[in-house]
Amino acid sequence: MVKKQKNNTKSSPISKGTLIGMAIIAAAAIGGGAYLWNSSVPVNMNTPVFATPSNIYIKAIHTDQGYAFDEQSTRTGKRTLSGTNIDPSIHIPKGTLVSLHVINEDKDTGSEQDLNIDSFNVHTRHLKYFGAQTINFVADKDGSYTYYSSIHPEMKGTIVVDP
Repeated sequence: MVKKQKNNTKSSPISKGTLIGMAIIAAAAIGGGAYLWNSSVPVNMNTPVFATPSNIYIKAIHTDQGYAFDEQSTRTGKRTLSGTNIDPSIHIPKGTLVSLHVINEDKDTGSEQDLNIDSFNVHTRHLKYFGAQTINFVADKDGSYTYYSSIHPEMKGTIVVDP
């Protein structure tokens, strides 16, 4: 008489391939969440700010006058009735989340460009021709602040944070 042995291996309702697939999806979701969390933290804050930013576009250019910044987005400076710009500064309300877009459009010399606003911890990398960088910060202090280039010291502008 031959005795049958019982097979004690249990069949799992979830296959090994399914478990690996679920682990990959979970890792992607965690990684994506961490990226979104970190990208929503402005450079002068420690916590995310979930708000619609005000976009400011600044070009770094070279003209026959030399190197300069050309603010392209808001044109909020004060003007005379004839349209002459008497205050080329950028005005933003206090507490605004600002998305600052800087682009190097210096096709004349091909020089690297950068932009810095020390009071808000804004510092772009050195941008090659047609290079761009976006930096988010919160305008959390009222007053007038200079933005400048560390590469070309003559390049300056002003951001005014209104109370």
